[in-house]
Amino acid sequence: MTTTQPRPSTSGEPAGRRSSRGARAVLVLAIALLLVLLVRSFVVQTFSIPSDSMQPTLQPGERVLVWRVDASDVQRGDVVVFDGTGTFADAPPDPQGLAAVGAGVAGVLGFRPGESDYVKRVVGLPGDRITCCDDQGRLLVDGEPLEEPYVQPGDAPSELRFDIAVPEGRLWVMGDHRSDSVDSRSHLGSPGGGTIALDDVIGRVVAITWPLDAVGTVGRGSAS
Repeated sequence: MTTTQPRPSTSGEPAGRRSSRGARAVLVLAIALLLVLLVRSFVVQTFSIPSDSMQPTLQPGERVLVWRVDASDVQRGDVVVFDGTGTFADAPPDPQGLAAVGAGVAGVLGFRPGESDYVKRVVGLPGDRITCCDDQGRLLVDGEPLEEPYVQPGDAPSELRFDIAVPEGRLWVMGDHRSDSVDSRSHLGSPGGGTIALDDVIGRVVAITWPLDAVGTVGRGSAS
């Protein structure tokens, strides 16, 4: 009886060892990809600026890095990205069947399918009374004038007069280019009276990453 001998490895390394190394490489790659997804989902995200509403702070077409924050981290003067579904935009129909399952999985991973994202500056915090305007045309917060050095030169803080108490758990947000911004003032008749829920804040804009000549950090504002 003849027996078949294992074919020797042409590389000088047993085939089983090469297979084990390949499996480890795939595992390391999968872990690295998972870490990237987790960081992107729960720590940072990138967004593209779609309009002129945040000039001069942000320009259309710039890409920004957004650091995810919770409600306790939001401060007046922060530039935030938020989901405007149900306040700044109509809510889409609820997903059904497999779409609902996919939406649930995406939600667990930190993705929010179907959202309408906006970028604005936080002007009013929960409990603030925001009023336009005093004799010098400045916004008032609880009766005190608000200094806003970030507003587009030549723009008034607001041409529309309003007086609103920001409900608990919500924010009053405005664009820096006040004459070219659809913001809380434009939604006074919407649910929440133009305010957005703290829970809808996706994160705070911390840096401009593109184009290269615009790269830099975005501060927390000096609204006071």
